[in-house]
Amino acid sequence: MRKNRERSQQKEALVESLKLPKDIIMGALKVTLTGSHEAWIENYRGILEYTENQILLQGKTCQVCFEGTRLCIDYYTNEDMKISGCIACVRYL
Repeated sequence: MRKNRERSQQKEALVESLKLPKDIIMGALKVTLTGSHEAWIENYRGILEYTENQILLQGKTCQVCFEGTRLCIDYYTNEDMKISGCIACVRYL
């Protein structure tokens, strides 16, 4: 476990020093919110839960949960998706 953490820190330091985009190199989730009604998500791995009040997505290293009312996935591809509705909370797990 410690070795994985050290390797991850080294990789992050390399990405920082080369000024490379973390979302592409490290596979990090990229979440862009437009007010409280739209969210664009890039680099997700899968949809874990999808209800009108909660959408839970799996990323490479974490999960992200959108909570609110009338939530829906407008579209999704293998790389990105758009969520709309009244987004009240975004949590990283």
